[in-house]
Amino acid sequence: MKQLDSSYVANTQYTIAEYYRKSTPLTDSAFYYYHNAEKIFKLINAKYELALTLYGIAVMQKNEKDFVGSEVNCFESLALLSDLKETNDIIERKSFVYNNLGIIFKELDNFEASISYHKKALELKERLKGDNIESINISNNNIANVYKSAKKYDLAIEYYNKILLDKKFIKKYRSIYALVLDNYAHTLFVTKQPDKLPELYFEALRISDSINYRGYNSIIINQHLAEYFNENGKKELAKYYAYTAKNISEKYHNDDLLKSLFILSKVEEGDIAINFLNDYIKLNDSLQKNERNIRNKFARIRFETNQIQKENIQFAKERSWLFILSVVLIIASFLLYLVITQRNKNKELQFIQAQQETNEEIYNLMLSQNEKIEEARTLEKKRVSQELHDGVLGRLFGARLSLDSLNMNNTMEAIQTRSQYISELKTIEDDIRKVSHELNTDFVSGAGFIDIIKTLVVTQTDVYKLAYKLEQTNEINWDEVSNKKKIHIYRIIQETLHNIYKHAHATQVTIDFKLIGSTIVLTIIDDGAGFEVTKAKSGIGLKNMHSRINEINGAIHINSIKNKGTTVSIEIPIT
Repeated sequence: MKQLDSSYVANTQYTIAEYYRKSTPLTDSAFYYYHNAEKIFKLINAKYELALTLYGIAVMQKNEKDFVGSEVNCFESLALLSDLKETNDIIERKSFVYNNLGIIFKELDNFEASISYHKKALELKERLKGDNIESINISNNNIANVYKSAKKYDLAIEYYNKILLDKKFIKKYRSIYALVLDNYAHTLFVTKQPDKLPELYFEALRISDSINYRGYNSIIINQHLAEYFNENGKKELAKYYAYTAKNISEKYHNDDLLKSLFILSKVEEGDIAINFLNDYIKLNDSLQKNERNIRNKFARIRFETNQIQKENIQFAKERSWLFILSVVLIIASFLLYLVITQRNKNKELQFIQAQQETNEEIYNLMLSQNEKIEEARTLEKKRVSQELHDGVLGRLFGARLSLDSLNMNNTMEAIQTRSQYISELKTIEDDIRKVSHELNTDFVSGAGFIDIIKTLVVTQTDVYKLAYKLEQTNEINWDEVSNKKKIHIYRIIQETLHNIYKHAHATQVTIDFKLIGSTIVLTIIDDGAGFEVTKAKSGIGLKNMHSRINEINGAIHINSIKNKGTTVSIEIPIT
């Protein structure tokens, strides 16, 4: 898509350049657009379009007498065309380039090279399909003109006759016929063959004027007539045609005006001739200066265009680097964000893992405590069993044997002795009732978890230099409370004691367990500095406490008064 856009822009630039070259005198504008098109065609490697552009530049340079520059561009155009498949169009374009080279070398007085290039152009034109007689005879006329300039007049007349003998051609292409006829007549003039003169000149002028009344093509014919009549001493006619040529050339091209002024300097006499000669010299100097200026302008346009292109390339590079740096910065920022996020996640995972390890420690501590309780129970039951076996049962056995021996004796002594044994049985009954009561009382009921809490509180307050009071009710059956809730209660107390030490600067803390309905109420009171609950920032400790409370479906209430202390009340359902 980008190449199509570039091709469209380049073709537009080329079309504008062609218009300026063929229809206007604005050669610098034509060169500017040609050069823009050339740069783009080179960039997208459009060889055919580039060859046409270079040919257009070469023609314009030839017209402005920049023959060296025109020659270089012609050869570059030919090289490009030679790389392409030889179609009818390519052959025709190559013939145009060779034709331009022929004109260039004629102007440089290198007639041999000029003839060679014109003949190459003619050879290519003869290979073209279709009716190419006009183009072929233009090349024949060019070759004849070069021979005439080289003073090889016989060869020149030979090529002129090739054209003039083609009746169909001269009938169809009247403007070329007039041009060839004039060149033929002028060749006869310079070779001193006046038999057909000036009739051939008049015929050429009549045809030219009939096509374009006193137009550009008639300038040279009028100049030739002026030279002819001046040579034959007919001054008035010579002046007439010389002034006619001057008047027409003033509307068209300065080169023809220059020649008209030179002819007038020869036709006129005295001061008038001198004035025309001075005008000729001034115009010639002006033309040379103008040609130099145009060549310099071409060079400046090329330089400025190249400079703009370099600046655009530099700007594009800077923009590319800026884009690359932006992308690198964005990627680096994103990677930094990922690293920081991953590090935070790792810290969070490590914290969760540490919590899990602590919870496992608490759980293992509780299991260990339960094992100790079970061991104590087992030992106590063994003691009671031994007591019953060795004490109570032995005494019962002895009393039974004594009563059996006194069962048949009714003496007072026996009755008194039986009374003593009955009293002993009552004592044994009381002992059995006492042992039974002790067995029915769980001496470690609820003591396991509270002992763990007490160990925590004692250890923490000792480190934090706090006085403590731990109050609890026997109404709470901790065996009904899940280990998960016990662990969270343990951690909440631990976190609260840490916050009291870190922020409250308290001297005493009270921890109280109560049972209200089926809800355990844990209250922690300190006499510290207190704080404004509504303005306090929620740190990690409080967030963890809230998280734990939510996890066990509990509720937390915090009341604090500045310089009077803080009360934390936590409600935890047993089930």
